[in-house]
Amino acid sequence: MGGSGILDETVAAIRDVLADEIGAITIERAVVGLFFTGVKLSTGQVGACATPIKTIPEAVCCPSSVHAMPFPGKMRDRPAASFLDEVRQPEGIRRAVGVATMNALAALCWERQPNPDVDLEMDVDAFDAARIGPGQLVVVVGAFVPFLRELKRRGQPYLVLEQDPATLKEDEMPFFRSAEQAPAVVPQADVLLVTGTTLLNDTLDAILAAARPDACKVVVGPTVGLVPDAYIRRHCDVLGGIQVTRPDEFLDTLAEGGSGYHFFGKSAHKIVLRSRRTDAGRKSGPARADGKTARDCLEFSNIID
Repeated sequence: MGGSGILDETVAAIRDVLADEIGAITIERAVVGLFFTGVKLSTGQVGACATPIKTIPEAVCCPSSVHAMPFPGKMRDRPAASFLDEVRQPEGIRRAVGVATMNALAALCWERQPNPDVDLEMDVDAFDAARIGPGQLVVVVGAFVPFLRELKRRGQPYLVLEQDPATLKEDEMPFFRSAEQAPAVVPQADVLLVTGTTLLNDTLDAILAAARPDACKVVVGPTVGLVPDAYIRRHCDVLGGIQVTRPDEFLDTLAEGGSGYHFFGKSAHKIVLRSRRTDAGRKSGPARADGKTARDCLEFSNIID
């Protein structure tokens, strides 16, 4: 699975909304933290992106790491628009900086021109916004710990697609499926919960395309920004992101190796963008377009394992 259409379309939408204004916006501060990368604009908005530590071969030593950043040590006061091209870089720090810049500009776009096709809900968790019904099969793409913990607590049928099985606990391994099995597993989902970090390895477009039309599609994480146009075109129902309220405190937290546990409720809030085009009936219960039950799907996935 591959392709980065969402990134390209989002960049195009940002340029369209900000038009001539974008040329005057510069980078005030950039931080590459252990878990998240953050960028603050001269206009005050902040964007974030997961730091793809595991995919950065340049991080092994200083001489090779110097090429991992777009302008090492010289990002301040550079035009923000010049970093948008970095979203097309191969996965790594350069792309993360580009996506964080894109998301900072997206936050400004929301202030200038909120998207009329979504409702923004403050302090709402994307998991709750998905409104998962009893018996619905949930496919989690990426070992998103809070989601897995809640699915287990509820006794909800679920499968988890993950590139690195070492990120899963022992009791989660029976539900593990390798990333290569995504074309067979994703169409089984009644509810598809996808981490936004899939934007960094060019798998999100294909994952969403493989989902059933009647499935509830949720993309979540600080890597998801406030320009939802490309997601809406792919029939996403819920986007879970963040709104930074204290920019410098937020970036300080990232620089100190902080994660969501450290900035939510302090320097940033969880937000949800809910599509107004969503058919509410698709979340009302475990019914599937193909007539299969969650148990049928779990049994089938055991066969292909």
